[in-house]
Amino acid sequence: MSVFCNPLRVEHWERVRTIFAEGIATGQATFETELPEWAAWDRGHMLEPRLVALDSGEVVGWAALSPVSDRCVYGGVSEVSVYVAAAARRRGLGRLLLRELVQASERAGIWTLQAGIFTGNEASIGLHRSCGFREVGVRERLGALHGVWRDVLLMERRSRVVGV
Repeated sequence: MSVFCNPLRVEHWERVRTIFAEGIATGQATFETELPEWAAWDRGHMLEPRLVALDSGEVVGWAALSPVSDRCVYGGVSEVSVYVAAAARRRGLGRLLLRELVQASERAGIWTLQAGIFTGNEASIGLHRSCGFREVGVRERLGALHGVWRDVLLMERRSRVVGV
């Protein structure tokens, strides 16, 4: 496998957006139902770290962080997003992206990463566990997607090098 991670740049956006659309289509990845334009996605995510997984130059996955709050006390707490193209799943790309995102987040001074995962998304739950995330609890009936109330498992990873 000749896959490596690079910083996500605006020129990657169309492929990132396509991969996001594939995630939305599963009904297991997000409460989002509409694809954002670049400006909205850009505003909602931290500038760094943002990563793409490249396989022979093609974007096959992406990962980014979103702030959880504007309050300064939460400045080192971020929410993770990891998406892999449908044709590239089950090759370890999610693990590669999440491990790289964890390392980059620590370089950026982030001490806690959190993930909200639909309780039925066993692949994502397993991925996060394998990268040091622990289960915090279940937020029952957090929101409705296509008229169905969904439970969300909250997972977090506390840095062993930042904020210790």
